[in-house]
Amino acid sequence: MARNKKTSKLKEPIRLRMKDLSNGNKSLYLDIYRDGKRSYEYLKMYIIPETDDDARKRNQATLVAANAIKSQRIIAMTNGEAGIKKADDKPKVLLADWLQTYKERQKRRGRKDEPQINTAIRILTEMGCENMTMDDVDKKFCQNFIDYLRDGYKTRDGKNICTNTACTYYRALNGALNAAVREELLKINPFTRLGSSDKLKVPESKREYMTIDEVKKLIATPMENETVKDAYLFSCFCGLRFSDIKGLKWASIFCDSGQYRLQVVMQKTKAPIYLPLSSEALKWLPMRNDKGADEKVFSLPSNARVNDLIKPWAEAAGITKHFTFHTARHTFATMMLTLGADLYTTSKLLGHTDVRMTQVYAKIVNKKKDEAVNLVNGLFD
Repeated sequence: MARNKKTSKLKEPIRLRMKDLSNGNKSLYLDIYRDGKRSYEYLKMYIIPETDDDARKRNQATLVAANAIKSQRIIAMTNGEAGIKKADDKPKVLLADWLQTYKERQKRRGRKDEPQINTAIRILTEMGCENMTMDDVDKKFCQNFIDYLRDGYKTRDGKNICTNTACTYYRALNGALNAAVREELLKINPFTRLGSSDKLKVPESKREYMTIDEVKKLIATPMENETVKDAYLFSCFCGLRFSDIKGLKWASIFCDSGQYRLQVVMQKTKAPIYLPLSSEALKWLPMRNDKGADEKVFSLPSNARVNDLIKPWAEAAGITKHFTFHTARHTFATMMLTLGADLYTTSKLLGHTDVRMTQVYAKIVNKKKDEAVNLVNGLFD
């Protein structure tokens, strides 16, 4: 009686493998073996510890995208050996799955756009595009996405979202499509094919700030919570954001050759900043007394609570502008430029990574100069 021959399992020329990392994650890579030669392609995708259901779902989305890339590489290799230039049966990668993978990458890079990416995924569902593949992402889809942001997507109370908010969701999807191009999931980002008039544009923001006279009025006006007042005025003279002032510790303030300085890692950008402190800034620091190096300089409530506390103070000082704690940072920037500091130096004092971020303040100062010069108009007619 003839024996049944064992069927040998066809070995794939490319396998998806994982490498353990010191932080507990697993790095995904392709193990490519062909013609007796082995090579590796690291996908820059990671499996995270499955501590909860959310982590499991993220890992599933990551594996779907990684396996799709693996399939693409196998098809490209096979077609290349067979002399086939174009394959009609490319693997299908869902746009929603790719957005999940992109979200995980952004989180590992320390980017804080997860809420915007989640909203972009939710918008896809509202548009009926939750099963759209990367092959279907074209110029028409991108235009429909922008049109939906303008007129279709609503807030919880049924209102259209503002242009600034719409731009954050547009940037989330645009960034994901740029990353897909780099991973060869797309040949081109269709957003680049839209005309200038079709794209969303961020309106030039209005930066409220206090003039020097208004700062003097605030100094002269008493406030029930002196700690909040001191923190606001300290920000006016050093430019730190609320989050950095709230987390500021005495260890971060020191004297170097007679000049007091401050060194912190900014919470928003995670970038270090090294600032000299003027005598005006030092005036608004509380007495340290016996506080330790790791104790906070200012004991402050939440940002929202602080904004509630400072509004009556501003009204008492005769200030009618939109007044929040962040106006102190704008005040510092415009004050420096008004008093003659150059744009580059001011950008470094603010911790901006790009001097273009500081140019909005230069426009404010230039407008003030125009208004000052025009004060003489009509005086000699």
